[in-house]
Amino acid sequence: MLRNGLEPWHLLIVAIVTIALFGSKKLPETARALGKSMRILKSEAKAMKADDATRPAETGDAPTPTAAVPRVGGTAPGEARPAAGGNSAR
Repeated sequence: MLRNGLEPWHLLIVAIVTIALFGSKKLPETARALGKSMRILKSEAKAMKADDATRPAETGDAPTPTAAVPRVGGTAPGEARPAAGGNSAR
């Protein structure tokens, strides 16, 4: 049944159906958007590979937690307390 795979006339039928469904005005816009998406995808994949190459090798240890230290009394150490009486910027 699928002995010959895709032949040129198969592609011609697909092209005719695509033009009939979307119209000739939408096809260039769609192709442009598809090309832009492919460029973005390629650049992101390249950036991820570069990021993986610069990351140090993992030793298998559990990552250290980097949770924020909770503030006591609503201020951080060395930070001035707000003036009493609400909103100080009038």
